Amino acid sequence: MKIITFTTILSLFLLSCGSNENAKTQEQPTKDFQNKGHEIVHNMVQKVGNYNTLHKKKDVVYTYTYQTPDGKKDISTEKYMFNGELSSGTYHTHERTLPELEGEIEQGYDGKEFWLKHNDTIVTDDKLMPKVKFNRPTNFYWFAMMPKLLDDGLKYEYIGEQTINSNTYDIVKVSFETKNDKPTDIYQLFINKKTLLVDQFLFTVADFGVIETPFLMVLEYETIDGLLIPTHRKYKKSTWKADVSNDPWINVTWTDIKFNTGLTKEDFKK
Repeated sequence: MKIITFTTILSLFLLSCGSNENAKTQEQPTKDFQNKGHEIVHNMVQKVGNYNTLHKKKDVVYTYTYQTPDGKKDISTEKYMFNGELSSGTYHTHERTLPELEGEIEQGYDGKEFWLKHNDTIVTDDKLMPKVKFNRPTNFYWFAMMPKLLDDGLKYEYIGEQTINSNTYDIVKVSFETKNDKPTDIYQLFINKKTLLVDQFLFTVADFGVIETPFLMVLEYETIDGLLIPTHRKYKKSTWKADVSNDPWINVTWTDIKFNTGLTKEDFKK
């Protein structure tokens, strides 16, 4: 079983930045699928809204809240520009992300470099930057994940059907093409056969020492400006059969989502 790594997310993120290739790819006819899994994912993406639809929104601003079972919380105002996948996050509360810094912090990616501000002052401490380089592409990817599941360079494998809580799911494994047999991102999607939505998916995070044991992410959707957005999320350790542990859930919510707010590239400069 291959595993998700931040290195893979970051490299794919950087390769896509500054271009519209993902949107162009999805404009092409998709009648020729790799396999059944590819077709199922395609149908799911058309249901929630594909990357062309997302790209036409130009940008998004929303409030990101991350709550761990021990009561620690991150609350940030996230801003993304879809052309170039620019990203910034202003953390009003950061009990998990860089808790050693008191006061407001802001992270950003301007298309070329990552940066960090603390109380409006640029931070140059190299020890703090890895967290920024993880958060920026990861937060963007989670937000745009469903449409981006039709990007170039993905592989699809149909695993089969499984019934959970009276719902029947098509299970599709999605991974990325890679060179030199390096570990690659992997998602195991549970796509509801009735609604066509991803109700939940399995993933692993090698960077935090989670190699063989996956997390299960459970999703709830809202319709916002014509898109189905998984605004309520919770996750915890699981098995590859989606049997969850007795651990408490980690909760993530996206609220006050507003598209096409008039952001420019200057808004992402440090």
